Amino acid sequence: MSIDFLALANPGVEGLHPYQPGKPVEELERELGISNSVKLASNENPLGLGPKARAAIERALPELARYPDANGFALKARLAQKLGVGAGQLILGNGSNELIDLVFHTFVSPGQQVVYSQYTFIVYALATQAHGAEAVVVPASDFGHDLEAMAAAVTPATRLVCITNPNNPTGTFVGAAELKAFMNKVPAQVLVVLDEAYTEYVAEDERIPSIDWLAEYPNLIVSRTFSKAYGLAGLRVGYMVCHPELVAVLNRVREPFNCNSLALAAAEAALDDEDYLNRAVELNRREMVRYQDFFQEKGLKYIPSRANFITLDLQRDAGPVYEALLREGVIVRPIAGYGLPTCLRISIGLEHENQRCLDALAKVLG
Repeated sequence: MSIDFLALANPGVEGLHPYQPGKPVEELERELGISNSVKLASNENPLGLGPKARAAIERALPELARYPDANGFALKARLAQKLGVGAGQLILGNGSNELIDLVFHTFVSPGQQVVYSQYTFIVYALATQAHGAEAVVVPASDFGHDLEAMAAAVTPATRLVCITNPNNPTGTFVGAAELKAFMNKVPAQVLVVLDEAYTEYVAEDERIPSIDWLAEYPNLIVSRTFSKAYGLAGLRVGYMVCHPELVAVLNRVREPFNCNSLALAAAEAALDDEDYLNRAVELNRREMVRYQDFFQEKGLKYIPSRANFITLDLQRDAGPVYEALLREGVIVRPIAGYGLPTCLRISIGLEHENQRCLDALAKVLG
């Protein structure tokens, strides 16, 4: 008997395509029979697991037969202290991606509108369609958010606006004055998710004081993660900071035990490992300059980035170059799925990994 399962699915599912992560190292090496490839595709911290996080994981191992703390009390307490907020303003998730989807699941209904920028995090488009809402995609300005146009795109049907800053996959950044002007224009009943997954890589004098704005804008939701600068991508732990009454509504929908014990322990320890974080940020700053210098020397166009990746615009189909780099054992990220078929996103790695990538690019591009 044949069953059309797609026909049984919710209406928004039919047009969806699964999220495509960066190609795993193991898959490439299996396909090409090589053993020394480098992965610069998923914006991970190349330093690996920090020493304090590793020690916390080891201490937590004996209790893995027990359920984790469903409320994440210890991590919330440490975050609240660090950020200067109340624990009731925090909600934890299986990466910030889960929390973004939780906001959609809780507040977005069929027929409502979600506003986001062209060339931004693809999860917004997936979540909008999955929840039967209307996507209002605002054309980008120099590959980044046009906040004035996004504010103008808000209608009485708008329930949610999503902003990634720095933006993924372009690395563009909007400053505090521009973002605050945008918040002043958005009606109070429209929720604004400010995804700051890469905020630790932004220079301190440029960083947005978004947490301080929460008292002024109760419709603002600040989303952050431990997957990038804190080096915990494999453990999947993120958090949102917002109005406590908004947190209470989200907790009605949140899955129980959505953060595992190792993630909770490692994230709490990572917050105290300033040396590791500073090394990661400094490595990223230094190696970003190497890529920029190389692109300028070769006359290649790129998008200036405030994140831990840089996007190269080949101004032609990037697919063949991506495939050629794979054959050189270098995995980067093609982003045609984001509407940028001429671009490759390159995560900043360790010195030798970046040199391997630059050498491969020089060879492939001739």
